[in-house]
Amino acid sequence: MGAKPALALGGPLPALNEPAPNFDLETAGAEGALGKRLRLKDFAGRWLLLYFYPRDFTSGCTLEARGFQRDLASFLALNAAVVGVSADGVKEHVSFCSSEGLTYPLLSDPGGQVSRSYGSWMAPFSQRHSFLIDPAGILRGRWTGVRPAGHSREVLAALEKLQGVEPGNDRANNS
Repeated sequence: MGAKPALALGGPLPALNEPAPNFDLETAGAEGALGKRLRLKDFAGRWLLLYFYPRDFTSGCTLEARGFQRDLASFLALNAAVVGVSADGVKEHVSFCSSEGLTYPLLSDPGGQVSRSYGSWMAPFSQRHSFLIDPAGILRGRWTGVRPAGHSREVLAALEKLQGVEPGNDRANNS
């Protein structure tokens, strides 16, 4: 008898150390023009932090987004991309990126199809969950009880540990 899948408020979570669920979503933000699509395979060869959040312009989501933007150079120094996902449309994402100075992409998942595959959907919103995917597309970390303040640094610490890097040693932004 196999192990029961881990559950979160949004449903069954993908298993650690297994291939991450694929995605193919429309993007807004620095890495592409309105309407461009990003897929899991676009991140082959580098780490990916895929974080799900409820809604653009809400206090917690804004705090979380700002944290990832603040630490983006540190993620990039560790060969990691940061990508946010919510049910908001691309036009809302463009406005949010512009308003908050976000230079990483946000993906639009209006029906929650990808959010469901990551156990992060409670209609009509994505839940605040984060997933760390390695360069081969394998899920190496997940967070479901995310607290927006400090979450970015929490993920950076986990990424450094997975890569065998001294904490804070390979960060481009040691603030």
